[in-house]
Amino acid sequence: MRTNDFDYLLPSDLIAQTPIEPRDRSRLMILDRSEGSLKHRLFFEILDFLEGGDVLVFNDSRVIPARLAGRKEAEGGRLEILLLRRIGSGVWETLMRPAKRVRVGTRFTLVNEEPVGEGQNPAVSAEVIELLDGGRRVIRFSDDAALAQIGKIPLPPYIRVPLTTPERYQTVYAREAGSAAAPTAGLHFTPALIRRIRDKGVICLFVTLHVGLDTFLPVREENPLKHPIHREYGVVSEETAYELSRAKKEGRRIICVGTTSVRLIEAVSQSIDHNQVEPFAGWVDLFILPGYRFGLTSAMVTNFHLPQSTLLMLVTAFAGRDLIQRAYQEAITQKYRFYSFGDATLII
Repeated sequence: MRTNDFDYLLPSDLIAQTPIEPRDRSRLMILDRSEGSLKHRLFFEILDFLEGGDVLVFNDSRVIPARLAGRKEAEGGRLEILLLRRIGSGVWETLMRPAKRVRVGTRFTLVNEEPVGEGQNPAVSAEVIELLDGGRRVIRFSDDAALAQIGKIPLPPYIRVPLTTPERYQTVYAREAGSAAAPTAGLHFTPALIRRIRDKGVICLFVTLHVGLDTFLPVREENPLKHPIHREYGVVSEETAYELSRAKKEGRRIICVGTTSVRLIEAVSQSIDHNQVEPFAGWVDLFILPGYRFGLTSAMVTNFHLPQSTLLMLVTAFAGRDLIQRAYQEAITQKYRFYSFGDATLII
């Protein structure tokens, strides 16, 4: 297995720059693993493929205003900072650009690029207190609470069109703040669609996994097993663990909305004893590659992923290389929209 086994060529005009309105009118490709078949639908028609007793697992993490701009106090150079995870009061792990000359002790001041008025622009100073690999730095900020006022919602680098409504990069059920990027498979759901899903007898569960650094890092190792997976914080409540256990024991389908939900419940499945899922709160670093045996996931909803990414490796592990390659080629031929604001797949 090599990283270039997960490569494909995508015309740039198929990278979605803006979201579809309404949310549930995006396209949906159904990948049936048992039949090896592909079907083309619209997303709201996902109802046709759900049954009473199914369990849908959503990630309710909310994207924080994690993109910051700074200016070095010494020489005045500009910096871009992306908040990745909060370590302690005022202390964050971040991704910085340019990071080459940023050392321990480097001090800078945050720049509010959209000032709101005199006396309303908090002055926040910061200092680098630890160097990490991959352009990451641990930073102490003088005012933790003010970061939300100064920061902006970060969009992936392949989206070049400004987002007029930041809430459109949140799922309609997002509530637990902490992600540096949206769990984008959930962007297709509307409150009305979720009501119709529940009316059909489908159980909707919510877990939390705060999306972190790996969303922004390509796999650079020739052997993907050498790629370092960074940790993301996840929570599975007692109620959700109970419902997952019940579904597992009764042989009902557990359908994950997004690869983040997959990674979290599969991490939890590692310690299952007699089909009993335990509540969980902690760090997740599970890297799912072909050959992995899925413990809880029966089906998944997910978008189309970047070439040579850990997410493409995960869906390949679930659906098989041949079916994924056919699906992606079909999506390109049929001009599906790709990535965060793109169309979706349901893999059953």
